[in-house]
Amino acid sequence: MLNKKTLTERDICTKFITPALAAAGWDIQKQVREEWPFTDGRIIVRGSKYTRGQRKRADYVLFYKSTMIAVIEAKDNNHAIGHGMQQAKDYAEILDIPFVYSTNGDGFIEFDRTLTEGIVEKEITLNDFPTPEQLWQRYAQFKGLSPQQQEIIKQENHTDETDQAPRYYQQVAINRTIEAVARGDRRMLLVMATGTGKTYTAFQIIWRLWKTKTVKRVLFLADRNILVDQTKTGDFRPFGSDIMTKIEKRQVDKSYQIYFALYQGLTGTEEEKNIFRQFSPDFFDMVVVDECHRGSAKEESAWREVLTYFDSAIHLGMTATPKETKDTSNIHYFGEPIYTYSLKQGIDDGFLAPYKVVRVSLNVDEGYRPEKGKRDKYGHEVEDREYNIRDFDRNLVIDQRTQKVAKKITEYLRQTDRMAKTIVFCVDTEHAERMRQALVNENSDMLQKHPKYVVRITGDDEVGKKELYNFSSVIEKEPVIATTSKLLTTGVDTKMVKLIVLESGIQSMTEFKQIIGRGTRLREDDGKVYFTILDFRQVTKLFADPNFDGDPVMIYEAGEDESPVPPTDKGGEGSEKPDNKPIPGEDEDDVPGGNGSDKPKKYYINDVTVKVINERVQYYGADGKLITESLKDYSRSKILREYTSLDDFLVKWKASDRKEAIVNELAEKGVLFEELQQEIGKEMDAFDLVAHIAFDRPPLTRKERAEQVKKRNYFEKYGTGAREVLQTLLEKYADEGISSLENNSVLTVKPLNQFGTPIEIVKRFGKKADFEKAINELEQELYKTA
Repeated sequence: MLNKKTLTERDICTKFITPALAAAGWDIQKQVREEWPFTDGRIIVRGSKYTRGQRKRADYVLFYKSTMIAVIEAKDNNHAIGHGMQQAKDYAEILDIPFVYSTNGDGFIEFDRTLTEGIVEKEITLNDFPTPEQLWQRYAQFKGLSPQQQEIIKQENHTDETDQAPRYYQQVAINRTIEAVARGDRRMLLVMATGTGKTYTAFQIIWRLWKTKTVKRVLFLADRNILVDQTKTGDFRPFGSDIMTKIEKRQVDKSYQIYFALYQGLTGTEEEKNIFRQFSPDFFDMVVVDECHRGSAKEESAWREVLTYFDSAIHLGMTATPKETKDTSNIHYFGEPIYTYSLKQGIDDGFLAPYKVVRVSLNVDEGYRPEKGKRDKYGHEVEDREYNIRDFDRNLVIDQRTQKVAKKITEYLRQTDRMAKTIVFCVDTEHAERMRQALVNENSDMLQKHPKYVVRITGDDEVGKKELYNFSSVIEKEPVIATTSKLLTTGVDTKMVKLIVLESGIQSMTEFKQIIGRGTRLREDDGKVYFTILDFRQVTKLFADPNFDGDPVMIYEAGEDESPVPPTDKGGEGSEKPDNKPIPGEDEDDVPGGNGSDKPKKYYINDVTVKVINERVQYYGADGKLITESLKDYSRSKILREYTSLDDFLVKWKASDRKEAIVNELAEKGVLFEELQQEIGKEMDAFDLVAHIAFDRPPLTRKERAEQVKKRNYFEKYGTGAREVLQTLLEKYADEGISSLENNSVLTVKPLNQFGTPIEIVKRFGKKADFEKAINELEQELYKTA
């Protein structure tokens, strides 16, 4: 008889759980995802390298059509039947799954999240697992869904041979929206961080509603041509060109089913308004509002006219940054978000790139006051007052400051990657042009090979706007640096941007979130796994605001006088206007000498010494916040949460077959080893960093540890051939750390490969087991003094 106690967890799944599901009528190929990794694991940057944190992996997720309906956590038979329940509940919460199971192969513990009273947890036998139809009916009853509503929800996602299944959060967003429509809701809001696939999510929602004929004609509204074009030729391509069209002409063709339009193409002059009025108010069954924070929520906005005109349609708003002020509220219009997927969640799950912040302070930023009677370089007498960081490049230009900023940007790129796509956000278009010139002069060596290395991309520059596609492209290498004012703050899919430079005094949280979103897209295969924010204006203090990555709070109240954005801030909320409409800061006559009055728009000074007085690096912590304390103190607290004493750490270290696994565990908790090593300034390995930082032990460098091993004549017991390999490995450890001993690929690179192939090297020790034993003993010797 089979002894379950001797079986692994995988054996339990194969021999008992999967057969029980099949016997209950579950289609194992179509309805069951086994060992499903539904996250990618957080990116952990390790100097110039990176690792991935642990993925969240569900043993089983069961689907009814496209609805995730049950999760099962399995353990081996040496655990109690309900041992995996807590983990399964955590996964069910994340995945929005109603039915939760734990098993050890003897039976199941079922937790029914749809019940609010009575027996919510019960034990069932292997033979009594519910059928797909039984679970669906229980779910439909809980939701109060009529048969007709159920049919709408049962429609499956679009799939073809090239499609990947939606990510878990996209699936949750799709399903919640479909259910809301089926229930009869007319206004809905999805809040999803930039780079998490809002448009793809919208496509799946529309596809499913269109296939069930719940909606027949859809209007997709955006406010940039590039957004409309990307959507039509990208995520929405499966609809086919014969049923999709973009509204561009004054005379509309009403024979299509999916329409794309720019807000400003439908509003403005009376003639433009006539375009959308050519459709009857009930022509569209659904209106999707992309980037709905950009004006549609504002009651007096001309854009709202479109939504009001098509009031009978279902309205779906999508944004990464819901706008909530006294004048504008997405929540007031669309209702509370039916689903929110934040930047922090995206980074934690490994779907978005993490970031580090470099804050640079210049001496003049603390305040500059011109001497009495001072004239600028155009002969204008400079108004006598103190100018600060908010005045620079808006009211007063210091040429040397612009040059210093360009120099620091270039220094960073020289130290990291000269071809790293970079956006420099400036105060206005005139500032963007001066910054372009300064960066051209700092990078003259690169312009010999790359003539378009630096460009200005602003709303008033037709030549620069033509470079927008190349700058956004993953394939095109140039332009590398783009200076801009407002045009690149939102909507443009800048996948490869690795450096964001803040040279504008942004105070709008909405705009700040959108700007950070320009860097969050992850392109692992193309070498983009994190990005850097270079801040010259102290803008990144907004990271400390609880609203930066929190849930939107509705503050839309009649009669409230206080605006969260100072009225003097031109870069504040509501300032962006798309495409050919004016964009504040991009439509002004920004020329020296100004506006025809005696007082110029800006003063230009070219005789002030500018120096860097402080430069501080801040990292993205494991809790989703910037590390503001010293890296050493932060790391100590993280280590002490894992190990209460040095003895605890030593026991774990010595017992581990792979020391690198411990290093990765601590890195996932937020201990940044490479950065710590740079701060302390010694070539220590992870062991000594932990012992020194957390437990105040005197540290040894890697070379000192290697020398100790040599002095003990440890290698004498090996033959000449094996001794050569071990001595070379020891030198490799001294140069690179413990990971070089634990990585078999080290045998294929210099200088190890001079001893022959990996098989030939292993033969010097005898069998493979003898080689592995020798490596293990070498590790023990390295840490013998510990």
